[in-house]
Amino acid sequence: MSSSIPSRVNLIDVGPRDGLQNEKTPVPAAVKIELVHRLQQAGLREIEVTSYVSPKWVPQMADNHEVMAGIARASGVAYSVLTPNIKGYEAAVLDRPDEIVVFGSASEAFSQRNINCSIAESIERFAPVVEAAMAAGIRVRGAMSCTVGCPYEGEIAPERVAYLAGLLKGIGVQRVDVADTIGVGTPRKVQRAIEATLQHFGIDEVSGHFHDTYGQALSNTLAALEMGVWNYQSSVAGLGGCPYAKGATGNVATEDVVYMLQGMGIETGIDLDKLIDAGAYISDFLGRKPNSRAANALLTKRGG
Repeated sequence: MSSSIPSRVNLIDVGPRDGLQNEKTPVPAAVKIELVHRLQQAGLREIEVTSYVSPKWVPQMADNHEVMAGIARASGVAYSVLTPNIKGYEAAVLDRPDEIVVFGSASEAFSQRNINCSIAESIERFAPVVEAAMAAGIRVRGAMSCTVGCPYEGEIAPERVAYLAGLLKGIGVQRVDVADTIGVGTPRKVQRAIEATLQHFGIDEVSGHFHDTYGQALSNTLAALEMGVWNYQSSVAGLGGCPYAKGATGNVATEDVVYMLQGMGIETGIDLDKLIDAGAYISDFLGRKPNSRAANALLTKRGG
């Protein structure tokens, strides 16, 4: 194995927020809370719990206060939330998140369609959020969407990724996610996007966030590992998708990433059996199988 591949990887499960936000079936707060509990019991040390956006636009996250208040917080676990503007931040800070997440796009067209403003305008909107969070001692992560491809613009040049990373660094964001939002990335394209991001952030401040629309998420994870990236977002049971990208499937399943990493001898601190049970729990509630090949294979093996 290449010496640049990390011996340990940190996974940030985004299932409770990014995974569930577009589900049409209402998911009660109690189910979301139980999912968070099961994830932390499985060994996840970072969980993206909810978002503070208008319930008009994302009704699934309208119970953000109830969910955050209901979590029995575990020592050593960080709970992050998405805050799109200062109003969202002011609501979020009441619930004592460990980290807030702001988001920008490397695609101008996607930025306009997603949050109705340009990239530069989105950064202006996030600047007071970042400033307030930093003053309160809350960490800040920046999610960079469409870093390799956009449903409206097509392929995204690495220079656009570097531009966005520089803007986020300029307002004080501490770490960033390089997200293949619509799952069109392939290993070299992902590596170029990460290389562009590394112009402004160190390797410890960069994470990979890959969707599996074309079955490339694990290959892209391996490509990022070869560059030394050791932080990744994934979603239990492969929950999620992108409402602005037709046909985009969910985030790569946490179960599949853990299975691959364990097979490579890379430590995650995650109990795969407990993780599979967490994925089965939320999938059973939603009335479908987990969107994870590893989980479904191992669940079948258990039954057999």
